Amino acid sequence: MSELETLESTLLAEIDATADEAAIEAVRVAALGKKGSVSELLKTLGGMSPEERQTRGAAINALKTRVTDAISARKAALKEAAIAERLKRETLDVSLPVRSSPTERGRIHPISQIVDEITAIFGDMGFAIAEGPDIETDYYNFTALNFPDGHPAREMHDTFFFKPDENGERKVLRTHTSPVQVRTMENQEPPIRIVIPGKTYRQDSDATHSPMFHQVEGLVVDKTANVANLRWVLEEFCKAFFEVSSVTMRFRPSFFPFTEPSFEVDIQCDRSGPIVKFGEGRDWMEILGCGMVHPNVLRAGGLDPDVYQGFAWGMGLDRIAMLKYGMPDLRDFFNADVRWMSHYGFRPLDMPTLFSGLSL
Repeated sequence: MSELETLESTLLAEIDATADEAAIEAVRVAALGKKGSVSELLKTLGGMSPEERQTRGAAINALKTRVTDAISARKAALKEAAIAERLKRETLDVSLPVRSSPTERGRIHPISQIVDEITAIFGDMGFAIAEGPDIETDYYNFTALNFPDGHPAREMHDTFFFKPDENGERKVLRTHTSPVQVRTMENQEPPIRIVIPGKTYRQDSDATHSPMFHQVEGLVVDKTANVANLRWVLEEFCKAFFEVSSVTMRFRPSFFPFTEPSFEVDIQCDRSGPIVKFGEGRDWMEILGCGMVHPNVLRAGGLDPDVYQGFAWGMGLDRIAMLKYGMPDLRDFFNADVRWMSHYGFRPLDMPTLFSGLSL
């Protein structure tokens, strides 16, 4: 067997033995690269006589062609085998149901839904949305709202206090959204019509209370605001929110430091079944507190109580969500349970409006 035949046999055996595309590329470089075995033979042609070059050159070029063809064929076969193996490994069962899109799987948390519903209702009445910081000073959280020194709400069993700063002042996690009332009066001339949804914090935790919960309150300040206006606003809100044609409400005298007179509001309902029904029945349920803004609070906001008067109300968002949608335990709101969200959550594209309905 000649030298060329031996080399060809060796190269073809190496080509057949390759297991992947990387291996066949290594054989190609070893045979046909700049310093490959076939390429080295081609370099010897320059030193041969014309007669030797004609015979030897033809034989070497024929060897190069056969090796190149063998490499190309093996590379194609390895590529097809790799594709077949990948298809086998990544086989999909086309009979499986199509996965739902994120917009169908996702859910809006009930609290976010309630905020959107309230915004839609009061926005239709001409109210603006106001916000304030969660970390408040003692002045805005208590003093400006007419809480006297020594009031029980200032004590540690109700309020989360921060450590005193360099001036000895202790900031607090706000216990209600009412500080935004004073901040708004300081920066906006009457007439004022705002609703204030937001997080609040108190040291309490059970099936109907949470250390962090949500409130919404409203504030109206002008020269003619009165209890009759307050009652109308609350009645219209309750009819729209609970989606009933009429409601019966009763105002009971109460006490809040920041309003005078103050009331607790009950709404007529039916508790005979598993879900509370509003606008019917013979039972009553307290849902919010309200009253006329105390003159001291108007003064703290920079307004003259002899010129301006106003009314305010506040309620727990978590609680009215539980009442409207039949949720038994407040703690479930914060457990991040996907199953609970799937059951009680709302579709992300079903935005609440008074035209199409709040809760589709």
